[in-house]
Amino acid sequence: MDPALALKALIMGIVEGLTEFLPVSSTGHLIIVGGLLDFHDEKGKVFELVIQTGAMLAVCWEFRARFLGVLTGLALQAPAQRFLLNLIAAFMPAAVIGLAFGSFIKGHLFHAVPVAIALIAGGVIILWAEGRDRPARIDDVDVMTWKDALKIGFAQAFALFPGVSRSG
Repeated sequence: MDPALALKALIMGIVEGLTEFLPVSSTGHLIIVGGLLDFHDEKGKVFELVIQTGAMLAVCWEFRARFLGVLTGLALQAPAQRFLLNLIAAFMPAAVIGLAFGSFIKGHLFHAVPVAIALIAGGVIILWAEGRDRPARIDDVDVMTWKDALKIGFAQAFALFPGVSRSG
């Protein structure tokens, strides 16, 4: 194994591990660090895909009981049906916007400068939002309506732009 490639993979793995579960864009950080390490070729892209898939699988594992409960309760339980409806409603904005603008986003925004701008703007917005004294209107996913889920879906669609955090 090439020691330089192993070092790049180690650094990228550390960046992914530190940023995936924080309210920052792990993808944005990987794009910037990959650019700094000159690790944005096909090997770098495959590596990013693999380590981010690992993070997604970790989330699925963590919530496996919830997902299984929803799947087994779809036929008879209203909360499971509402959860699925909300999941679909939250998914639709990103799906539609992603299909419409995906080529533009990949072609123009997956570069260090747009990502850095998005990271800075996102950080300012998160700090502003956290500084507001406004109580949460919904404090449990089980009481959300499909309209609430749709609003969250539109907000999540901003994360199609690399550097914008879904959790932000």
